[in-house]
Parts: sequence; structure tokens; C-alpha cells
Amino acid sequence: MKRFMKVGFLSLLALLFVAVSSFSAEDNFYKEIPVFTEAITLIRQNYVKETKAKDLIYGALGGMLSSLDPHSYFMNPQEYKEMKIETKGEFGGVGIVISIKDTFLTVISPIEDTPAFKCGLKAGDMIVKIDGESTKDITLYDAVGKIRGKSGTEVILTIMREGSRELLDFTIVRDIIEVKAVKEAKLLTDKIGYIKLIVFNEKANEELEEALDRLEKEGVDSLILDLRNNPGGLLGVAVQASSKFIKKGKLIVYTEGKEKKQTMRFKSEGRRKSGNFFFTCPLIVLVNEGSASASEIVAGAIQDYHRGILLGSKTFGKGSVQTVLPLSDGSGLRLTTAKYFTPLGRCIQDEGIMPDVVAEDSQQSTVYSQQSTVNREPRTVTIKDEEKQKGDRKDKEGEKDEKETYDSQLQRAIDLLKGIKVYQGKM
Repeated sequence: MKRFMKVGFLSLLALLFVAVSSFSAEDNFYKEIPVFTEAITLIRQNYVKETKAKDLIYGALGGMLSSLDPHSYFMNPQEYKEMKIETKGEFGGVGIVISIKDTFLTVISPIEDTPAFKCGLKAGDMIVKIDGESTKDITLYDAVGKIRGKSGTEVILTIMREGSRELLDFTIVRDIIEVKAVKEAKLLTDKIGYIKLIVFNEKANEELEEALDRLEKEGVDSLILDLRNNPGGLLGVAVQASSKFIKKGKLIVYTEGKEKKQTMRFKSEGRRKSGNFFFTCPLIVLVNEGSASASEIVAGAIQDYHRGILLGSKTFGKGSVQTVLPLSDGSGLRLTTAKYFTPLGRCIQDEGIMPDVVAEDSQQSTVYSQQSTVNREPRTVTIKDEEKQKGDRKDKEGEKDEKETYDSQLQRAIDLLKGIKVYQGKM
């Protein structure tokens, strides 16, 4: 850095201009470089305060990346260092996965059993303010930085929700988010197995394998894989999860980008154990608008091969590939380099996956109907004393309306599997 400052900023720009001048004169992109250098020079000469070369370059890179799409952004060295925390299965924050959708900062999904989930945030909620500050034109990385924080501290998210005539304020206490990929694995009625997979992190493959093994030992004869509100995660883990249900060697997903190296094909690896029960047993996959990215890869492959039935509502539509590219000073770029396609060539990005059987979530429709009758006074939801809330929930348990706790989508899946097994028995 010292050497850089000795050479001088203008000298560096001159070297840059000479370097790019060697490219074809017909390349319009490099013809625009002088405009950039001219702007930098005018800023340094005329701006009211002293400017640092690194700040200007970092600012330019940030603006450049954010202009491409919501998922591409620039990371300074510290941000680049922290970038991989969330894939390890433990991180600080409130427990939501967010994206930019239709220019709004949007909740892809709250992760189950986290402060955000317990507080009542839902997939599709639009975050219009963070601690009272507007999120208009905010970058995805800046939003994550504002929402994350020290465990025990509060963050206020102001939400605009479909079906509500008012903005909702959620005061959430941050916590250490320890994500167990398989939330639930159990045997239901009539030997129907049920697995709730809430994220595709580094722990997911091992936990899913163990859950399948356990259910098989308990005599399962059919399976419901619940991917509702699963925001996705690692591509490799999505392929591993699909491999539990689709025979070895079959295409699971492929990517297409500008460069040849960005066009890749990922095939089923098969199960680690020799048994092939889960390649053939009746299978239903539950999905909704909170199912995104890796969840959509699994759901799309199962649907394309007619391996199982998708039930629920249309998925989120996050099907782009981001590649992290390091820069020489320790900073980095997170750049969209390709898009995901299902085995039959369907693009997931912005399209999502439509289930075979569309089934409305009764719990969600109940919430919306309640909100449609409320007045316009601001509504505030706060989680500060979890133990008190647990006690309150127990006290009110007997007063709950059955409709609020009844999982209609899961029940439809159970009924559908029962029908399939009766039909198979007759055949």
C-alpha cells in the first residue's frame, strides 16, 4: 500500500489507461475508461474534503457490482473474511435469509426455531426499515450487516406484508443461530416417514442420511420430505440430498454462464449405503414460497424425473449462481456467474417451481384474515423474554382455535400417500 501511495494515484491511472489501450479499438467498454479517470481526477481536485484513493476505488467497485443484480456485491477485506460464516451452521443474528426482489428487501424465509421465526416473520415479508432507517436502495450486504449484531441486542424490522393494511414493527433480540439442518424426523401414521429439512448447510447431508437410516429401521414404507421455508444453502449439499432419492448417474441440476467453465453438470452420487429403498418408495415433497435455491434444485429434480409429488405453493425463484472472486488486497467480489436449470432445462431464477398439487397453507390464510380486520394503528411484535412467552403459550394452549394449529398441507400429503398405497395394493 505504501508503494502504491508513492507511485501516486494519477500515475496508477495513467498505467491503467496504457494497459487497456492495448485492447481492440473496437471494444466500446475500454473507450469509456477515460471518463472514469476524469471523474476520479475531478473528485480529488475539487471535493470539499480530502479523499483517499482506496475509499474512492472501493466506492466505485461497490456501485459497479450493485448495478448488476441484487446478488452481486463488493466486499472489503473484513467483509470478505466474514463472508463464509453462515454456511458453517452457526452465526449471530435473528435467523432470516433475505434477498432483493422487485427492488424490495424481502424475506426469503425465516429459519425455524430462531428469534425471527418465533417472532412471526414470514416468507415474502418486505423489510422497509431497519431500526427506523429506510431500506430503499440498500445493498444486500449492507442489509445483512445491519440486521446481524451482538447476541442479546435488539433490532427493529419494519415489515410490509401482503394482506395487511398497516406496517408491522418486529422488535427481535439477536442470538447465536445454531442451525440443525434436520429439525424433525419421525414415523407418522400408516408407516409414513416425515423429515423436516430446514437448511442445506454443511451438516445437512450427514443429518439427512442418519434420519433416513433411522426411519428405514423403524419400518417406513413411504416418505414426506418437508422443504417448506427452507431458504437453501450449498449447491453440493443439494446434489447430495437429491442423490438420496434419485439413482446414481442421473443429472440433478446444471448451470449455464458466459464462460465455458461456468457451464457445469451435477449428477446423482447415489446413497452412501447399498440399499435402494428411498429410490423407489412413494415420496411427497412439501414446498412453499419460502423454499428457495437449494430447495428448488431438489424439488425440480424430483419433479422432472417423476420421482415424487410436489405439494404446496410455488417456490421463491432463486436460481442464480454466485461465485466469490478474491482480489489482491484481500477484498473480494461476489458475482453472479450462471443460472440453475432443472434436468429438463427449466430455469429456476424468477420462475420458481410450481408444485404438482397446489395446496393453500391454512395457518397463513388464518393470519391474513385476522389482519384484514384490524384497524390502522401500528402493530408491534416483540420478543424479549422467551421463557415468559413459553408460559403464556402454555396458558393459552387450551384456547387455541384448531384452525390455527392444523397443518392442512401435511395432512393432504398424508392422505395422498395413503391413497397411493391403496392404489398400489390393488394393482
